[in-house]
Amino acid sequence: MRRIWASLVLGTLLATGCDRGSHPGNIGKPAPQFAISDGARTVDLSKLRGQVVVLNLWATFCAPCIEELPSLLALQRQMPELAVVAVSMDQDPDIYHRFLIKHHVDLVTIRDQDRRIFALYGTEQIPETYIIDRQGVLRRKFVSAQDWASPEITGYLSKL
Repeated sequence: MRRIWASLVLGTLLATGCDRGSHPGNIGKPAPQFAISDGARTVDLSKLRGQVVVLNLWATFCAPCIEELPSLLALQRQMPELAVVAVSMDQDPDIYHRFLIKHHVDLVTIRDQDRRIFALYGTEQIPETYIIDRQGVLRRKFVSAQDWASPEITGYLSKL
């Protein structure tokens, strides 16, 4: 009997330990609003109302972030009506800008060195991506690298 209880407790702990909040409690609620400037660009989420927003939180030193970048760029080209916004937690502006040039990043991206937006959305590990509908409501959270050009994801986004 002790082994059964120990197994149940261990299983519960492992299951909850692996859940990085991919089903946050604020799904279906207004997305946390922000306006941020990094000196080179300003992004105000409220000005994107009326568009579906793909809010990607990332960094240049994050291997899964770099892995998903080509498909995120492909998504922006395939669905230009979307507002793909990539917010980086990079501290060094030179490293960040060299990365953008080297990888031909041509979507809206901004550096949040103080990690205000990361804290606002409760992001602890990257990449995380939030889907915000045209009314500004948080509809979905993706955890870890995704294939943004997959038919499942593009189909989901086109329905919004």
